[in-house]
Amino acid sequence: MKVVFHQDFLPSYTADPAAEGGRMEAIERAIRGKATFIEAVPAPEEAIAAVHTAAHIERVRREGLYDIAALAAGGAIQAAGIGLQEPCFAMIRPPGHHASAGSAWGFCYFNNMAIALEALFRQKRIASAFILDFDLHFGDGTVNIFGGRPEITILNPSSAERSQYLQIVHDHLAAQRYDVIGVSAGFDHHLEDWGGLLMTADYSEMGRMVRAAVRKNSGGCFAVLEGGYNHRVLGANVLAFLEGLGGEE
Repeated sequence: MKVVFHQDFLPSYTADPAAEGGRMEAIERAIRGKATFIEAVPAPEEAIAAVHTAAHIERVRREGLYDIAALAAGGAIQAAGIGLQEPCFAMIRPPGHHASAGSAWGFCYFNNMAIALEALFRQKRIASAFILDFDLHFGDGTVNIFGGRPEITILNPSSAERSQYLQIVHDHLAAQRYDVIGVSAGFDHHLEDWGGLLMTADYSEMGRMVRAAVRKNSGGCFAVLEGGYNHRVLGANVLAFLEGLGGEE
């Protein structure tokens, strides 16, 4: 599978768990030799401005985080484009799903998923999209940006029981047809991470669900990294998801 990445994602850019040293290295070790890496390029500012206000962009710039946030957004755009032809994963940071048009929190600055999908819509490459956000935390920024658009469906599954959680994902993916499925892939719901719910095999299962829906719809799919903070299990969880998304048994 193609994975969009850049060495600039390795250094810590601020003091928060998403920027902690060793996080990206843990993923890189797990998927090395099992992925084709593509170097991320920054998103053009007009692509960011299609989603975020000028005031918000300027705030991120003043904080000294514009370059790394634009690089993450650009990696998401690349993954979305590749995803129309084959599954693709954006191994990027900072994450994005808590970034609204004019504000952000939760280690996020620009909404990578929203910027990527908006680019596809504006290029008229898609007419509909489904967003599966399986991060532990509700993707409020994505909902704030896209929640009123009928051509976009957003699922933030929630359940205290594993099998029910997976059933919710399955049922929603199977319910309708979409041109592309974008996955906000946060791995902090794992048994050994903050959420304490999902097993590593569950990420593989959700990847297979997305892949099956894509085949049924004759559409595309891509994923962007969001949360996941236990470095000891993060790489294995990402690998499991990629293997499911790629159709590997």
